[in-house]
Amino acid sequence: KKTFTKWVNLQLSKTGKPPVEDLFLDLCDGRRLLELLEGLSGHPLVRLEKGFTRVHSLNNVNRALQILQKNNVDLVNIGAADIVDGNHKLILGLIWSIILHWQVKDVMKDVMAGLQQTNSEKILLSWVRQNTRRYPEVNVVNFSGSWNDGLAFNALIHSHRPELFDWSSVEKKTSAIDRLEHAFSTAEQHLGIQRLLDPEDVAVPHPDKKSVIMYVTSLFQVLPQTVSMEAIEEVESLPPASGNTRVMTEEHYQIQTQQRFSQQITVSVAQGRVRSPSPQPRYKSCAYTQAAYVKSPEQKRRRFTDQFLSPSQEELQRGLSPLPPGSISLESYQASLEEVLTWLLSAEDGLQAQPPISNNVEDVKEQFHTHEGYMVELTTHQGNVGRVLRAGAALLAEGKLSEEEDSEVREQMNLLNSRWEHLRVASMERQSRLHEVLMDLQNQQLQQLTDWLDITEARIKRIGSQPLGPDLEDIKHQVEEHKLLQEDLELEQVRVNSLTHMVVVVDESTGDCATAALESKLQVLGDRWAAICRWTEERWILLQEVLLKWQHFTKEQCLFDSWLTQKEEMVRSMKTSNIKDQAEVSACLRLIAMLKAELEAKHPTMDKLCSMSQDLLFSIKNKDIASKLEARLDSFAQRWDRLVHSLEINSSQLSSAVSATKQPEFTQSVTTTTTKVTREKVSALRQARESPPPQKKRQVVVDSELRKRFDVDFTEVHSYMTRAEAILQSPEFSVSRKDGSIQELHDKVQAIERERPEKYRKLQEATRTAQTLAEQEGSRADDIAQAADQLNQRWVGFCTLLADRLAWLAYQ
Repeated sequence: KKTFTKWVNLQLSKTGKPPVEDLFLDLCDGRRLLELLEGLSGHPLVRLEKGFTRVHSLNNVNRALQILQKNNVDLVNIGAADIVDGNHKLILGLIWSIILHWQVKDVMKDVMAGLQQTNSEKILLSWVRQNTRRYPEVNVVNFSGSWNDGLAFNALIHSHRPELFDWSSVEKKTSAIDRLEHAFSTAEQHLGIQRLLDPEDVAVPHPDKKSVIMYVTSLFQVLPQTVSMEAIEEVESLPPASGNTRVMTEEHYQIQTQQRFSQQITVSVAQGRVRSPSPQPRYKSCAYTQAAYVKSPEQKRRRFTDQFLSPSQEELQRGLSPLPPGSISLESYQASLEEVLTWLLSAEDGLQAQPPISNNVEDVKEQFHTHEGYMVELTTHQGNVGRVLRAGAALLAEGKLSEEEDSEVREQMNLLNSRWEHLRVASMERQSRLHEVLMDLQNQQLQQLTDWLDITEARIKRIGSQPLGPDLEDIKHQVEEHKLLQEDLELEQVRVNSLTHMVVVVDESTGDCATAALESKLQVLGDRWAAICRWTEERWILLQEVLLKWQHFTKEQCLFDSWLTQKEEMVRSMKTSNIKDQAEVSACLRLIAMLKAELEAKHPTMDKLCSMSQDLLFSIKNKDIASKLEARLDSFAQRWDRLVHSLEINSSQLSSAVSATKQPEFTQSVTTTTTKVTREKVSALRQARESPPPQKKRQVVVDSELRKRFDVDFTEVHSYMTRAEAILQSPEFSVSRKDGSIQELHDKVQAIERERPEKYRKLQEATRTAQTLAEQEGSRADDIAQAADQLNQRWVGFCTLLADRLAWLAYQ
């Protein structure tokens, strides 16, 4: 109480408001509470009630609680009457919820967002342990007993501001109160932190956890806020605190195929159970991810209006039958009536505050489930309305009321009954309208998916009937056309995902028939979607293979054509007649010898081109392309033969010219020079053959690029799963919470789901790259294959966790 009072007064002082003296008394009328919220929000909120009666106080507190709910402040079992009546425990709980929202989470939201974490206490503890690690005397494992000796506070300040004091001076202090006083005084003088804690309140075996967190958050706000993932992992490895974890169960079925586009079919049949007069579950929610459906063993469902707000005849009789005489007093009746009217006012405001029904299917689903929770709340309070009416009937039956009191009680009962009936009817009408709009929008989505499947099936039939090629540019055009198809699938994947959690409300008479028809339709759509995904993936692999082979073949033939053209030009420019100079004849013979040696060395290239063309034709299976490739190879063979023939003619002409000179020394010199050049060239070519061929060097470069691409995709997918799992494994998923309090968590999980298809594509690319590397490499093949398998196994577990979290959020 003392610490929270200091914090409240600190906030009030910032806006010039007078302090509170007794937290339990001063907040009862709701005025000081509204002033506090006005200062925290930074703008005027609502007009205060002018009166000072209990009803006025209840209205003020109700307005404050509504403001807190709109700001997503967690309020668990705290009502206006609890604050007005001065309930100590709930008042402290209310103030702590305000502190947690406006100080703890607001101060730490940027750090939490950067680390993809949602547990502020874990982040704060990680920050403390990270900054006190080099102090052997300090071991902070919680926010209670780890702080009572004062060393942790001092170490936290000293780790960032060592110039403020000597650590040995703190170690010399023998009293925990002295050490705490030293820390609080230093923080106040040098860091500007108010003394929200007193040493004697902390120097106890188990200091108040919330007070310690509040003060440490103040330190966090003014000191450097760096938190490493290693520190978070260290905190996660600490022994967990004991507690009860509520486990939600659901029937879960999966059909999965390994394709680039997500074809995982997930249907979750979740049972929404509420405390109400009827024990039957009232609706069926089908989690539909990829357009398939799995039958649920439970088909019978009751209409929504039978479930909510329609008590049985026996309960109506119990609610309106009078109590025994003397069992109720006018004062207790008035108190119960006041409490019910206060709640009824809040419920009416809640219904009126609900936004108009949207025309977006995802928004309508959210509105449907929000109103669903609202209807559950009405159901839980209808008994209170009945008890008040029953008490009023008992008072009237006793006949002890004055005429004025009797008339007032009757008027109050009529007012309560009419307002309740109006609220009940309006709520059910909105629920019926929401379901009607939602079903229309969902049916539109199904029809749009059906139309898209029809168009796409015709499209892939047309694409599949067209032969590949016949030129490289045609292949590139077909690859670009296929990319457009892939983009269309990715866009449709988003639309398909929006069909998740189809809401279907059926009654007993048509339940089996309606669900069976829907199951059949969804099953057909799912099969068609999966077939399109498989064809698209197989076609993409074939196109990539053909494109790579064709590019390789084109490059090799261009290099060979260039080489052949160069040699043809050299032969044409060679002068072999009327040569009388010895040096010129020697040069020509040397050139001819070199060309013959190069021809001998280049001959395997012709065989290589033939082999590459056969490999390409095996993948394409196109007769037109086969004819074109054969014509190109024939052209190369004819040019090759002409080049060889020209060299032979030139060689004969030079031999004739040498013989005509009849100079033995000249002939011997020419022969020796030619032999020497030929031997040198052949020797050089043999050495080149023994060395790794240029194609191998190129292959090393290609392998390096593939390995780099694999490492990038591998790291990106792992990083995405690590960040996402930090959110999905948050302890917040183990606690049932009100709808308004999970919006932030819901948004984060939806962001992960929207990012998942792109990461799945990266996973498939990494897998294909790993397969290519494994086929080409020897020493690292096992390591690459193992890494790819581990990545795929982790992805399967991650998808299961994500599906569970989405299901959990859907039924909160």
